[in-house]
Amino acid sequence: MNLRNVAIIAHVDHGKTTLVDQLFRQSGTFRDNQRVEERAMDSNDLEKERGITILAKPTSVEWAPEGSSEHIRINIVDTPGHADFGAEVERILSMVDGVILLVDSSEGAMPQTKFVTGKALALGLRPIVVVNKVDRPDERIQEVLDEVFDLFVSLDANDEQLDFPVLYASGRNGYASEDPDRREGTLTPLFQKIVDHVPAPRVDETGPFKFLATLLDRDNFMGRVLTGRVHSGTVRVNDPIRALDMDGKVVEVGRATKLLAYRGLERVPVDSAQAGDIIALAGLEKATVANTIASPDVTEPLNAQPIDPPTLSMRFAVNDSPLAGREGDKVTSRMIRDRLLREAETNVAIRVTESADKDSFEVAGRGELQLGVLIETMRREGFELGISRPRVLFREENGERTEPYEQVVIDVDDEHSGTVVEKMQRRKAELTEMRPSGAGKTRITFSAPSRGLIGYHGEFLSDTRGTGIMNRLFEKYGPHKGAIEGRPNGVLISNATGEAVGYALNSLEERGILFLGPQAKIYEGMIIGENAKPEDLEVNPLKSKQLTNFRSTGKDDAIRLTPPKVMTLEQAIAYIDDDEMVEVTPKSIRLRKAILDPHERKKARRKAD
Repeated sequence: MNLRNVAIIAHVDHGKTTLVDQLFRQSGTFRDNQRVEERAMDSNDLEKERGITILAKPTSVEWAPEGSSEHIRINIVDTPGHADFGAEVERILSMVDGVILLVDSSEGAMPQTKFVTGKALALGLRPIVVVNKVDRPDERIQEVLDEVFDLFVSLDANDEQLDFPVLYASGRNGYASEDPDRREGTLTPLFQKIVDHVPAPRVDETGPFKFLATLLDRDNFMGRVLTGRVHSGTVRVNDPIRALDMDGKVVEVGRATKLLAYRGLERVPVDSAQAGDIIALAGLEKATVANTIASPDVTEPLNAQPIDPPTLSMRFAVNDSPLAGREGDKVTSRMIRDRLLREAETNVAIRVTESADKDSFEVAGRGELQLGVLIETMRREGFELGISRPRVLFREENGERTEPYEQVVIDVDDEHSGTVVEKMQRRKAELTEMRPSGAGKTRITFSAPSRGLIGYHGEFLSDTRGTGIMNRLFEKYGPHKGAIEGRPNGVLISNATGEAVGYALNSLEERGILFLGPQAKIYEGMIIGENAKPEDLEVNPLKSKQLTNFRSTGKDDAIRLTPPKVMTLEQAIAYIDDDEMVEVTPKSIRLRKAILDPHERKKARRKAD
């Protein structure tokens, strides 16, 4: 069969999506004069802005070996590199017959490399290793290859997987070669390696139609669209089909109203699909990810990959601040509930539970970034929300309380390593490895409870002057580590409602760092800054200068305010304490106390003590 299914896996920012751009260009998917945006596969706005892949996406290219007129279709799946979006990768791997493991020639094997590679090796897939960015001045190709080999050994790779082919490439400049010193050429060696090394799909072309749903999205016209690979048989438009869950129970019965195949960046309608094809299928209303879609006579479901459980949760509540409803048009609990359930339907790594009061929802996911992306998407759609501090999900094992741990790999300049080790140990992290990584940098590995890492990233960037790189990966559930110290400073809380006055803010500056400037709308209980001392302080940012009929000698001094510290959504979520919330609207991010009334706050604190 002239078909190959392959996934590109790598750590964040090692160049997967840029490499796919070049594969498109060199396979003739784009016309010579066609204007194409960079990182064409990163199709949604947040992916483009952040420069990371969030959703796994299939595509396909056609390539003909030199001297041959016969084209081979290569289905490529571009996957996210961040572990928070790992559920996308776990499901995708069941659609492909091989993987291209991309490794940066300087950074080498990183935590997410380990995560996705472990999943691929466990499925028996044989990787092609591509050392990318070989033109970097700080490349260390041979050491990186040794790291990859050691990684494979530690992940129990078999002999066949350890005998992996290696290519040296620059995705941005569009060349790959078996010679590590070559700095020009095309990606033909990579195409050839995919065709030679990745087996054609081993499928049953004559059996009944079976298809495993691995991705799910919604379309305004077609309804639910399920993407996956046809494992056996053929399906045609309007064929009767049914969905089976993992236990073989029938979920629903329907017809294949639409079949779509991936051609370059387009999804093209087709009349039929054969075993081995990666397609999208519409026509079912209840079927979801991990269901088997099959002919009516099939009773045995296909085996689906189990998904790792969520480790972190946040409370999404209706916005009840005095400024609610002024900037967003989706403010009711029913709208928030429908949106969250729609998200949980297409993203299997997210779990939504409704609270007893029906005004808030507990949303569990893989990490702060994944939930931060969901909140950012919702605020752009016009939602207003109140978000609580993230909390980790504990478990009971053999009567003991356990909590999630993460493997944290930090690359820092040598001069900052002492500070980082001290701060991490305060957060109950254990140092497992420390070694020089060249160019005056040190690589430090910790095993740390997830609880201690909430809110640390901003502090880490300040401590390392913005030069440190931190990578985290879920490791295990381990023993509960006891209390972990929180934020060292208290906050400045407004005790009045109105608009901030420059005169009042000027006198408050000596108390700490302000989060807003003059004319900002403020309400009682809103956090307007960070106190320089450990306790919270209630202040009046509305106080104006007393006007009297006494003249002063000389002019009044002009008020010069320091620019306020404006936080991004992720920084705000990481900053707040357990009794605080982030108010998120389409135009603003405000910090506030969960209980706005100061008397009620004192009562709640006394009750808690």
